[in-house]
Amino acid sequence: MIKHYMGLLQQEFRHYSKGKLQKDLLAGLTVAAVALPLALAFGVSSGADAAAGMITAIIAGVVIGSLSGGFYQISGPTGAMAAILTGIIASQGLAGVLVATFIAGIILLIAGLFKLGGLTSFIPSPVITGFTSGIAIIIALGQIDNFFGTTSAGESALAKLMSYRHAFTPDFPTLLLGLFVLSLLIFYPKKWSQILPPSLVAIILATLVTIVFNLPVAKVGKIPTSLLTSERLHLATLNLPLIKQLLFPAVSIAMLGMIESLLCGAAAGRMTGKELDSNQELIAQGIGNMILPFFGGIPATAAIARTSVAIKSGAQTRLAGIFHALFLFLSMIIFAPIMSQIPMTALAGVLLVTSWRMHEWTTIKTMIQQKNLTAILLFFVTMLSTIIFDLSIAIVIGVLFGCVFFISKSAKISIITESIDWQRMGMSHSDVGSNWVVIYITGPLFFMSSNQLKRELDKAVDKEGIIFSLRGVPSIDLTARDIFADYFSTAAINNQKLIFTSMQPEVEKQFNQLWDEQTDCPDQHPTVAHALHALHQDY
Repeated sequence: MIKHYMGLLQQEFRHYSKGKLQKDLLAGLTVAAVALPLALAFGVSSGADAAAGMITAIIAGVVIGSLSGGFYQISGPTGAMAAILTGIIASQGLAGVLVATFIAGIILLIAGLFKLGGLTSFIPSPVITGFTSGIAIIIALGQIDNFFGTTSAGESALAKLMSYRHAFTPDFPTLLLGLFVLSLLIFYPKKWSQILPPSLVAIILATLVTIVFNLPVAKVGKIPTSLLTSERLHLATLNLPLIKQLLFPAVSIAMLGMIESLLCGAAAGRMTGKELDSNQELIAQGIGNMILPFFGGIPATAAIARTSVAIKSGAQTRLAGIFHALFLFLSMIIFAPIMSQIPMTALAGVLLVTSWRMHEWTTIKTMIQQKNLTAILLFFVTMLSTIIFDLSIAIVIGVLFGCVFFISKSAKISIITESIDWQRMGMSHSDVGSNWVVIYITGPLFFMSSNQLKRELDKAVDKEGIIFSLRGVPSIDLTARDIFADYFSTAAINNQKLIFTSMQPEVEKQFNQLWDEQTDCPDQHPTVAHALHALHQDY
């Protein structure tokens, strides 16, 4: 493992120069400007506080960035992870999140050591799209209180939403400031965003308005100037009953961390032309998330928004991610008093826009335009499951539905029965017989297509002979084999001739075994097929 990691570093820094260092510094500064408001916002949206978000971004930037499987990966708190953490904090408090994060880190480290980085390839694309949309909706619902200045009841986003039926009285100054931030983010000129990120500008202006006019709105509160918070994980906190209680949430955190980090790496790899080392990335995520709780940090994953900014800003090595973390630390030390005055509604506005942009609108639009019913159903099932249930359950439900849809689609085979034109074959029907048909079969023959196969065979029971063209059959299972075995007996009684042609190797192997078992029906042996070798040329 260490040797492999050192090899990655040697390749990455082989021709490092002063020019590349300057590019990494500039990229790190640019990413820090984007990451600052997001770190604060995701810390708050997780149910912890803005300080936890900042600490997570700093520690993850250094630790995970140093060990990452791709130089471009920028890790930190994310909106998707915040959707899981709110439930844990509601039931177990921040202490529960810290323990769950530590356990999740162990799970991710084990996954990396056992080279499980390819597991995400088994998750269908519509499931991931639905999963992302579900998380985006949860984030948006979770920001209603902060944006409108209201108070809701309940642990989940849906429960909070339902509680508004009894009382929903927005605070006018909070709502007005939130709308100002929202409008600025929506209408911010694209060409300006290359100089200053819109979220940073929006938060700075909202904070200035709050301070100047002394607006009575909820604020972020105290920002520490140390990386060690008062509420952090201690080894003495860990005990077996608590670990058992938090194991399932920890698995959810680990699954989400794996999915989000590897998908981010896949997208970034296409942008840079340098493939992510997925197993090394899982090791980095595991070590980082094991360390974070001891500083008071929440779970971190690679984030596509920050990663893409790093790439577009000219990042050359993983030093860009480390520099971004150092710039965040400096901003925390220098601007802590000002950052404590940031209005919560401003962060809510940033998160509402972020959640809207999280939806993969192009993919969703393509699914609908192509009328891909299976993909659409998978998308909505996963999205609704994500909103209603735990995120890990949603992934399992999505994958299971994907398997069911795939099997149902695979069960549809094509069976076409045609009478044989002997004149076209250049043969006289008197040489063989006039009542012959050819049955073309396309698709896998297995238990779900067995009824259709049996019905077609029953229709041909009165024919003098049948030629089965199996060129389009990639596989056959025991159920379909048994149907043919039963039909062999029927054919022998009726003195019906059967010829099998154009078989793929695996299917031919199965039939050879079957024919060997049919010792009491010598007429059905494959040598019968050679008697009409001319037919093989066309069928």
